[in-house]
Amino acid sequence: MEFLRRQIESQVLSLSGIALGQIDFEKPQDDPGLFGPDSVSWQVHGDFTSMLIGGISALLLQALHPLALAGVWDHSNFREDLLGRLRRTGQFISGTTYGARADADWLIERVKTIHLKVSGTAPDGRAYAASDPALLTWVHVAEVHSFLQAHLRYRNPQLSGADQDRYYGEIALIAERLGATQVPRSRVEVAAYLTAVRPELLCDERSLEILRILRGAPAPSALAAPAARLLLQAGTDLLPTWAQAMLGQQISPLRSRLIQGGVHSLAPVLRWAVRSGAIHRARKRLQLPPGG
Repeated sequence: MEFLRRQIESQVLSLSGIALGQIDFEKPQDDPGLFGPDSVSWQVHGDFTSMLIGGISALLLQALHPLALAGVWDHSNFREDLLGRLRRTGQFISGTTYGARADADWLIERVKTIHLKVSGTAPDGRAYAASDPALLTWVHVAEVHSFLQAHLRYRNPQLSGADQDRYYGEIALIAERLGATQVPRSRVEVAAYLTAVRPELLCDERSLEILRILRGAPAPSALAAPAARLLLQAGTDLLPTWAQAMLGQQISPLRSRLIQGGVHSLAPVLRWAVRSGAIHRARKRLQLPPGG
């Protein structure tokens, strides 16, 4: 069983930012980082299954914003290296959540520097820049809303409303340090923001290409392929119904129940297998008992 566990863990971690080997989450000792173990952010970001589902959903949601998508399309090699992009995104989220303060600061400054080089003209003729505070807010909200919804669906549906608001308030720090403004800090503010931004969203051929790329992404192994397909379906299922409709990916209530049932069967296996993720290593750094 230990051999099987290690095999599963190896494949899971190969998809994470840990695979890049640039951050030592176990050092320096006793450094709580930006949030610390008592934060809601540690809870929400600590489960691989729900975070991957939330990340897939966020990517599809982000692809509906023409200016945000143009920046990724023109300045990213995601079409050739989806795994690399997944790892880099995972490294940023895990590093700013669980890394020591110096590592979190380094990641934020690096992304800010990259954003300054990303600008251009979208297909509709509008100029875009990754450093645009409004676009930064959109990318942030699409991510954290998706992460929280996945956490509520697949990890802890009992998370209180107050803690959900606390999560949005905590994690707004990252968006603001990247340059975002007017960042929603509660469930009410996030809901109002998503309603306000919907007229700006559009599903075009590029948006649909993102979906096709995700569907065609290789799994870590042949054995992992069914799980990968399930998690992709779960990410689509997590989207708001209006976003599913825009992408032409409406999921029926029956199919949704089947997808969620599959994830609830898979998730305990992944949680059993993964014992050296970012949260586990950060707990060692803080000399806390295993868990997370």
